[in-house]
Amino acid sequence: MDLLLWRHADALQGVPDIARELSARGHRQAREVAAWLGEHAPADVRLVVSPAVRTRQTVSYFCADENAMRFCAPLFHGAPPEDILRFAGWPDASSPALVVGHQPLLSEMAACLLGDAAFPSSFRKGALWWLHGEPGQSAARLVHVVEASARP
Repeated sequence: MDLLLWRHADALQGVPDIARELSARGHRQAREVAAWLGEHAPADVRLVVSPAVRTRQTVSYFCADENAMRFCAPLFHGAPPEDILRFAGWPDASSPALVVGHQPLLSEMAACLLGDAAFPSSFRKGALWWLHGEPGQSAARLVHVVEASARP
């Protein structure tokens, strides 16, 4: 199974946290990574998205149809990585999943799958990590990392 983990792009400060929107930089970051996804993502990828405004705005550059998204409140509330992996169907789902969420949960999921608790503790804002695992296996390997340019 392929599992793509995408951290929301740069967002404005504010409260409530769930309503924070992307900054101008964040919109640019989301467009860049979405363009890469448009060329490389599997056609049958399922979208698992945090209900936060900034994650929905990030993924909208890849897929604007919210009906194609499965919203997962535990992604916003920081559930254990294992819960989110189960929600995404890891490792036995018949189709790949794109999980659009937050830190530190995405790094925790990557560390869990890559078997390295000392794994880097941060995804850059807007970054996408593509992992692959075999059915029935809990471990994964990192296939690709896509990061938006660092310019403001």
